[in-house]
Amino acid sequence: MNPDEVSRAFVEHYYSTFDSNRAALANLYQEGSMLTFEGQKIQGSQNIVAKLTSLPFQQCKHAITTVDCQPSGPAGGMLVFVSGNLQLAGEQHALKFSQMFHLLPSPQGSFFVLNDIFRLNYA
Repeated sequence: MNPDEVSRAFVEHYYSTFDSNRAALANLYQEGSMLTFEGQKIQGSQNIVAKLTSLPFQQCKHAITTVDCQPSGPAGGMLVFVSGNLQLAGEQHALKFSQMFHLLPSPQGSFFVLNDIFRLNYA
């Protein structure tokens, strides 16, 4: 499977899950996974999902603008860089964001997120 296809499928799955049921993102992370969210570092699947589910909005919709992917390392990992817009329920203007994922193959044959960096992009 080519990295661009894998990364697009991952991005589609990640954001549709985020927008519908953030708690279900837990299986994409492992104990060694790290999220940097607006500068705050959080490690471990449970802590990451606790952070994402505690964000101060119930509903949102991601609209992805770009997905860039590079193969990474001998283990078959991938770097995936995403940019797009985040529309919060009840807000008039969308927020611009960028997010970088470092994906590694899992023993089950899928991928998990080792590193995840998220930033809102202010004008």
